[in-house]
Amino acid sequence: MNLQSIWTHFVTASVMLLGANLAGAGEHSATDSAFETSMTIGGAGQTCLTDPDCINRFHPNIPMNRMAQPGQVLTFKTRDAADLLGTVDQQHDATQPLDSQRFKALEGNFGVVHPMVGPIHIAGADAGDTLKVTVLNIDIGRYGYTFGGDSGFIGDRVEGNFVAVWELTDEFATSADIPGVRIPNGSFPGIVATLPGPTEFQGMLAREQQLHDVGGSVFLPSTEDALPAALCGEGGPAADTCLRTIPPREQGGNMDIRHIVEGVSIYLPCQIPGCGLMVGDLHYAQGDGEVSGTAIEMSANVTVTTEIIKDHPNLRTGPHYEGNAAALQIPSKRFYAVTGLPVKQPGTTYPDMQYLNSEVGKGLGNLSNDLQLAARNALDGMIDYIVTTYGYSRNQAYVIASVAVDLRITQLVDAPNVGVTAILPLDIFTGE
Repeated sequence: MNLQSIWTHFVTASVMLLGANLAGAGEHSATDSAFETSMTIGGAGQTCLTDPDCINRFHPNIPMNRMAQPGQVLTFKTRDAADLLGTVDQQHDATQPLDSQRFKALEGNFGVVHPMVGPIHIAGADAGDTLKVTVLNIDIGRYGYTFGGDSGFIGDRVEGNFVAVWELTDEFATSADIPGVRIPNGSFPGIVATLPGPTEFQGMLAREQQLHDVGGSVFLPSTEDALPAALCGEGGPAADTCLRTIPPREQGGNMDIRHIVEGVSIYLPCQIPGCGLMVGDLHYAQGDGEVSGTAIEMSANVTVTTEIIKDHPNLRTGPHYEGNAAALQIPSKRFYAVTGLPVKQPGTTYPDMQYLNSEVGKGLGNLSNDLQLAARNALDGMIDYIVTTYGYSRNQAYVIASVAVDLRITQLVDAPNVGVTAILPLDIFTGE
């Protein structure tokens, strides 16, 4: 998820009271894990800043304070991406309902994004090994939220700001901010990662600085609420180099892949001895694309187990994952789809391409094989369809697209017009 451009619109008071005040409309009865946990990590303190098992930066020198054996059942007590909702336990103890007005009064700071539980040293793992992490169980919190408005993938096509607060059950999420929509539970961790190795880390740092220097969209290191503070905070020895968690990288991170549900295994590279396993950024549901910048963000308890693999296929382009093919399907019996091609009005360009300063591209009415433009057009058309067909505002439709619409490549060979399709599951609409 990416929250920076909408942060100041929604967050003005204090989150420290949240554990005592959240609560109760929409009862949620969490499904207890069928797996017996042998180690629990995280969950102490009111926020990530006071939880000794919580970090929000990447660096090879981040200490691994816990050690687990391969095959051990581990439960990570994670916090939502903005650290606004408290842990699952704090939400269960809450006494007052949470709606969008109360949510807007919570204090947020972009520096805390994303809280991650860990890192865990996996005994016997060496640099060069592959760590297989299997998701066994996800015990969800009671509330979630999704930001919309002028942020995300096509924020230039949506005006103003919007937040939907969701009540979560084991089956569905509903929101008074988007009535008539019921989103099925598709819970998964947005972040599963290992620590970067020293050489890999330096490469990541250098290439992102280079991109920033030519005007590309990059989140450079920041000491604001950085954890661990002793290493990454103001005055720390790595204060200017600890990587933000916003983009995924070769060792995993904020991949935001909705298919990594219970039963799916992720293959991550071990770049340092012990790997340094971390989990965070839990999502109740998300469409492929997370187009408004956020999914249904939530806190959750995530139970996993690990395996060390020698001589696994190279993970140089990023993590691999595997599981039951049912995880790849849309959660609906019926769908409606909108296609997109890389065409545009001559004289215009889209924001993510402006840093390239291409006058050639600006003057064209068609960009050759540009998947991003095709995806923008498919998504823009889908938002128009939802508005016209169901009567929602563009902000509401943008959130619906972020949590339920899948963007899929349909073809790459029909130059110049590659194809992207936006797929809307129709069973989410209740007609109420």
